[in-house]
Amino acid sequence: MGLGPYGLARIDTAAVSGGKVVMVPNSAPGDLVEIEVVRDHRDYSVGRLREILSSGPARRAAPCPYLPRCGGCDWQQIDYPAQVRIKGELIAHELNRALDGAIDPRGLVVPAPDEFGYRSRLRLRVSPGLRLGFNEFGSSKVVEIERCLVGLGEISIPHFLPAALGRGCEEVEIVAGRAGLVAVANLRRPPDSRAIGRTRRALEADGSFKGVIVRAGKSRLKIGEVLTSIEVEPGLVLELDADLFTQANHAQNRSLVSCVMQRAALFDGARVLELFCGAGNFSLPAARRGACVTAFDSDPLAITAASANAHRLGLADRLQFSAIDAKGTAQFLLRAGYRAQLLLLDPPRSGAAELMSSIVKLKPLRVIYVSCDVATLARDLKALRGSGYGLNFVRAFDFFPNTHHAEVVAEAVLT
Repeated sequence: MGLGPYGLARIDTAAVSGGKVVMVPNSAPGDLVEIEVVRDHRDYSVGRLREILSSGPARRAAPCPYLPRCGGCDWQQIDYPAQVRIKGELIAHELNRALDGAIDPRGLVVPAPDEFGYRSRLRLRVSPGLRLGFNEFGSSKVVEIERCLVGLGEISIPHFLPAALGRGCEEVEIVAGRAGLVAVANLRRPPDSRAIGRTRRALEADGSFKGVIVRAGKSRLKIGEVLTSIEVEPGLVLELDADLFTQANHAQNRSLVSCVMQRAALFDGARVLELFCGAGNFSLPAARRGACVTAFDSDPLAITAASANAHRLGLADRLQFSAIDAKGTAQFLLRAGYRAQLLLLDPPRSGAAELMSSIVKLKPLRVIYVSCDVATLARDLKALRGSGYGLNFVRAFDFFPNTHHAEVVAEAVLT
């Protein structure tokens, strides 16, 4: 398997010297397959699986009835222990290659407590028939679904919502929290009064959703009750509107927060800087341990929620939240002569390459980097290593069983 949805194989190894690399979806390690080449490039091809001639030892029949058409779960054909092992091997290989390291893949990935029924958030597309589903693998076609095996058991699919909002509705996210279900609908243009009225009536008639947030460009409309919550560690619950980012796997997020706090080893008055702080997933637990936290995020709604939670939890005197993008934050702090003992960062999939030079100038004693993309993590850690930081710790968490994704925590220390 590669760092993505494809298995990597070679075509006709007996006939061609070395065999040309082919990327095959829905494959498993050890499979012998017959494929149809759908895209041919100079160095590799992309194949469509036509027949499995013999199965590899990790292959299983995918439990989901919508596979292999649905593009939501790209590794479900691999049994779960093998998924965890393969993720560990891929993560270790990528980091070792970038950093000339010797990370042991064994035990590197913390398995999820549940292989199915773990996702608190599902983002669904709207079909031409105004039904909800996931994109077909490699296509913009929508595979309509009635239930998702990786979603929490209480999640229902609100097919009524696109019909109420009309054909401008492109996407619906379902969010499950401690107080119930909320839907977030993304539209091409703001809804008119008739669509809003239909949505209110549909919500009342359905009864399983307590509210909807309708977003269209800069427009944002709340219908009903839209507050949701997530317990990030025992006794610490974040409350925020459902359209703000939270980790989709609540159980693994608690493990992730626990790991980060253990590595942080905070003491009373420790100076902590957090970039990409969101609604306070790490900032609030850090302040709870006595740290003085300065935290930044580019989303003003997330910062508003983080500040409100800090006040509600009695932690506001230890926290300073600001809505500034990460690049502007680093430049501002450099001018102010700020220096943190610990830098926390949890950037988007694209990583934090543009920040590395500023981070090095800020000279935090330690950096804890949480990443959802091991390739960009490896790139950014390599930049830190070139400026006097040594990799001290790596641990991965399987947030998304049956997909190729994982969350990785890395700690770098100034030497």
